[in-house]
Amino acid sequence: MQMAFKMLQRLRVRGGGNLKISPSLHSLFSRPPPSRLLSGASADLVDDDLLSQHSPPPLVKPLIPTILQPRVVVYDGVCHLCHRGVKWVIAADKHRKIKFCCLQSKVAEPYMRLCGLDREDVLRRFLFIEGLGLYHQGSTAALRVLSYLPLPYSALSILLITPTPLRDAIYDYVAKRRYDWFGKEENCLVLKETEMLERFIDRDELLDQNQSDL
Repeated sequence: MQMAFKMLQRLRVRGGGNLKISPSLHSLFSRPPPSRLLSGASADLVDDDLLSQHSPPPLVKPLIPTILQPRVVVYDGVCHLCHRGVKWVIAADKHRKIKFCCLQSKVAEPYMRLCGLDREDVLRRFLFIEGLGLYHQGSTAALRVLSYLPLPYSALSILLITPTPLRDAIYDYVAKRRYDWFGKEENCLVLKETEMLERFIDRDELLDQNQSDL
C-alpha cells in the first residue's frame, strides 16, 4: 500500500502536480497496515481456536465395568431345582469362592449385558461369570463352578473333556422340564432362607423387595 502511494506521488510531481488523488483513495493508501499480532485476551482466543482446529481429538477410553465381581452365578431364583443346586454349592464351598445372584434382580442386568445375553438366555441356561470377558453357560458353567470347590467335588470338572453338545443335550432336557418336575415360586426362594443371603451380591435388593412384600 505504501509503495503504491509513493508511486502516485511521483506521477503527480512529474505531471506538474495536475494528478489528483481522491480523498477516499488517499485514505486507503495512507491507512496503516493491519496488525498481524493480537495482544491480551484476543490473542489467547485466536491461539485457542487454532489449537482446537489442528489438535487431534481427545482419546475416549472404552468404559469397562470394573465394579462387577468375578465368579458369580446368575440363576433362576424361583426354580426349586436351581435353588437346591445353589444350596449344595454354598455348603460345599468352604472357601467361599463362588457368589450368587438371582436372575430376577436388577443387579443381574449388567452381568448379562456384559456377556451379551438377555433374561431368556439365562432362563434357558444359567450363567457363570468367571472373570472379565470369561463366562460360561449350561453344563460348562456347572463344571466350571465345581472346579472351584475343594476335593473331591472339583475332580468332577474332568467331565469337561466330554463333548459339549452331549453335555448340553442332557442339561437342556432337564432344564426344560424343571418346573414340571420340581416346581417354582413367585419370588426368589432364597428369601425363605435368609442365612444364605450373605453369599448373594443382590442381597440388599432382595431384602428391600422382601420388606415391600410384607
